[in-house]
Amino acid sequence: MKNIAILGATGSIGCSTLEVVRNNPDRLTVRALTGGKNWQLLAKQALECCPDLVVIADKSAYNDLKSVLSGSQIRVEAGDEAIVAAVEVQPLDAVVAAIVGSAGLSPVMAAIDKGLQICLA
Repeated sequence: MKNIAILGATGSIGCSTLEVVRNNPDRLTVRALTGGKNWQLLAKQALECCPDLVVIADKSAYNDLKSVLSGSQIRVEAGDEAIVAAVEVQPLDAVVAAIVGSAGLSPVMAAIDKGLQICLA
């Protein structure tokens, strides 16, 4: 079983990655999800795959996301710093890096420092 974090889960690559997870439940477990602004889709994804941590980059969407996930055991955080923290969830084997541009650099560097497998999109 490979434990993964999906950075940029609400984009096209992130959604495609979740489809791969759905088709391989015996091989992949999602431990962390991050998204930019689309808190509704991120909440839906989180309720489906039940990661330990969900992070929304847009801090103004935090309360809405937290409210929707309040009945779950999923930890919710917001902001760019919290996206970096998504690669610190344990256990974690690999990070799917699907964040566009320089915004994805810090979490990828943190994952490299931890010796995690990086899947670049």
